[in-house]
Amino acid sequence: MSNYLGITFAIVALLSWGFGDFFIQKTTRIIGIWKSLFFIGIVGLVALFPFVKNEIFNLGPDSLLLLALLGIVVVFAALFDFEALKQGKIAIVEPLIGLELPITVGLSISLGKEHLSAVQLILIAVVFIGIVLAITAHHTHLHYHRRIFEKGVILAGIGAIGMALTNFLIGVSSQQISPLMTIWFTHSLLAVVCAIYLIFRGEFKTILTDLKAHPKPIVGQSIFDNVAWIAFAFATTLIPISIATTISESYIALAVFLGIFINKERLRLHQFIGVALAIGGVIALSAFTSG
Repeated sequence: MSNYLGITFAIVALLSWGFGDFFIQKTTRIIGIWKSLFFIGIVGLVALFPFVKNEIFNLGPDSLLLLALLGIVVVFAALFDFEALKQGKIAIVEPLIGLELPITVGLSISLGKEHLSAVQLILIAVVFIGIVLAITAHHTHLHYHRRIFEKGVILAGIGAIGMALTNFLIGVSSQQISPLMTIWFTHSLLAVVCAIYLIFRGEFKTILTDLKAHPKPIVGQSIFDNVAWIAFAFATTLIPISIATTISESYIALAVFLGIFINKERLRLHQFIGVALAIGGVIALSAFTSG
């Protein structure tokens, strides 16, 4: 039963991140990275506080140290990730960011001591290959050795490592402390850091003006991103971090579908194959894990 619930949470994260990234892309282009991150953080801080207020003063030194480490990683990973998408070509950058999946699996197995069967490892590989194919607009972009010369690639690589560490540490923190405390703490720290930066830059005074001018993308990204992280955190307490990451990471394939229906984009053959592999892999992995 717990496996079914864990997979359900991972699928909720998948859907929420798929729609969340759509709004994040719009928001960062309108109001910038730091303000976008601030809104995500402040929504998490306010919305989750009633559920964690009794836990805050019961945190021990080890828990605080783990959450502080996670918070620092989250801030830097998000900045590199968002900046890569802002600077680079999405078709080049996003497949590289997708490398967070195998890195997370590696961390979960080596540091988290998770044990995956050969079938699960094969299905994870199938999903990853599908994701890369689905979001690679042209087959020449699959030549990774050429990407080092593209703008935003270094940032994307660092962002992938940071996001992998984020996935792993959120899983560990959720298991050792609680999912809601983990997300509340990290998003609260994110809000505080971004607020300090915006105040220093003299941009914080326009926060309310930005919200009034662009409510839909700001509210959309803030709600969907928080729901996604909360669902992912709960998933990691019920199924292995590597499995939860693989299922939820397939939101990238969902973004491809959104591009088709909303932006009227056309898919190439290798992208159709990629979407089929990612979806089929997730369904097979979910069935195998819950069985």
